[in-house]
Amino acid sequence: DLFGSVEPLLPSLREDGVAVWVLGAGPYPPGVLALQELLDAASEELEPEDVWEPEDMNDTCLYIFTSGTPGLPKAARVSHLKSIMCLSFYELVGASSRDVVYLALPLYHMAGSLLGIVGCIGIGERAGAPGGSRGCFGGLIPPLHPAGATCVLKEKFSASQFWDDCRAEGVTVFQSIGELCRYLVNQPQRPGERQHGLRLAVGSGLRPDVWRSFQRRFGPIRIVETYGMSEGNVTLFNYTG
Repeated sequence: DLFGSVEPLLPSLREDGVAVWVLGAGPYPPGVLALQELLDAASEELEPEDVWEPEDMNDTCLYIFTSGTPGLPKAARVSHLKSIMCLSFYELVGASSRDVVYLALPLYHMAGSLLGIVGCIGIGERAGAPGGSRGCFGGLIPPLHPAGATCVLKEKFSASQFWDDCRAEGVTVFQSIGELCRYLVNQPQRPGERQHGLRLAVGSGLRPDVWRSFQRRFGPIRIVETYGMSEGNVTLFNYTG
């Protein structure tokens, strides 16, 4: 869908040695790699482990967009190790494979893709509150046989549709940022906004006044605040509320 925006830049991208991959059948101009035919032809069998296992877990796995808390907006390097550590995010906040996670954050940010999507993949059978089943590195890397949780992806957050979505999809966990909770609190009151299965909201940037208003209005939902920069090496969890 976005190829039209990239196409005028193709000559300069080629000069800089930047490869352009597109998901879709095409046709596309020379120098563009269409992934759909390759995916259709690919085997369902995994390649041998030594083909895809990184030589060094500190090598770059991917780049994630950061809005620039420590500087200008940029593509921030994320290592294989940091990506794998995100697998245990929901276990650390008390979610399990039975949960349904509601995700409406941009997937080009760490909270949306690595914590949200990768976190859902990594939830294990016995995941629970801190102190339960643990993998290696003191629990930062989960057991090798994750069960996964259900992830409900919303293309764009809607405060007016949120509680209807939660009821329709059986949502139990909300991956949020503080402003999303503020939008919900600022919505006009309506019948049934406490009739839902949401039990846990996890995110960052929730101010105390919104925190109190959110729980007072929508019920005793457990809130776990976390904070960790895409470019940082420390993450904080507020377990006590």
